[in-house]
Amino acid sequence: MRLAIYGSRRQDSYLPQIEGFMNELSRRGDTAVMHAKLYEYLLRLMPLALKCVERVTDGPDFTADYAVSIGGDGSFLRTAAWVADKEIPILGVNTGHLGFLASLGVDDLPQLPALLERGDFTLQSHSLIHIAEPALDVWPYALNEVTVGKAETSSIITVNVLLGDIHLANYRADGLIVCTPTGSTAYNLSVGGPIVQPTAPVFVISPIAAHSLSMRPLVIDDTSALTLHCDSRKPRYRLSIDGRSSVFDLSQPVKLCRAPFVVKSILLPGHNFADTLRNKLSWG
Repeated sequence: MRLAIYGSRRQDSYLPQIEGFMNELSRRGDTAVMHAKLYEYLLRLMPLALKCVERVTDGPDFTADYAVSIGGDGSFLRTAAWVADKEIPILGVNTGHLGFLASLGVDDLPQLPALLERGDFTLQSHSLIHIAEPALDVWPYALNEVTVGKAETSSIITVNVLLGDIHLANYRADGLIVCTPTGSTAYNLSVGGPIVQPTAPVFVISPIAAHSLSMRPLVIDDTSALTLHCDSRKPRYRLSIDGRSSVFDLSQPVKLCRAPFVVKSILLPGHNFADTLRNKLSWG
């Protein structure tokens, strides 16, 4: 078995579990590909435990049976970008806070290789948003959300949204979020957008601090292409993709559509959407 391992470098509290995990991989004769930043961090702390690591890389030019994300939801998003369009199933190991995308506690990490070998899990597919325009220097896909907002804080922004070729609305607000079902529990949730079952074939459009009470979050079919035209007193707007942001001139539209591939996550027994909501949001 070959694993691709990505993780946050803020793991000082969990080094024994990570070391046990790496030692178990070596004991079993399994191999690993590891992201360079995590490898450099662990090499200083547990060099002997990294014997199973055969490849260290920043880019997506690797193969693996499964990917392991050690951290919080942010680490899972970065793991998805690292895996790119390979559709390698990702298991999230939670060392963060809420951890909606993680299905394994860090204390169980050393047992992970045997769990994967047994195949005692199910796969769940997550849609992504493709940013067709503008051209980006970063991975042009969002697993959570795409946000357009003010490049500066002094004025509101107006976002003219086209649903296909049809004018939908002019949103006057501090910004606008377009999210996937996976991202419905992220930024979208904090601005009052709906929580969506991860497998639903939809996108959600949610204004940020709308300047009209009639501007409400909207759920649309994810086969719909979206075009966003921004207008503001300032000459530029900010485009954020899962937290990675760039600034563009107002003349540059944003064109969005569903990506032609999915991110696959590994769900362990007893881990489901309803239980996650109750546990993470304290619904009781």
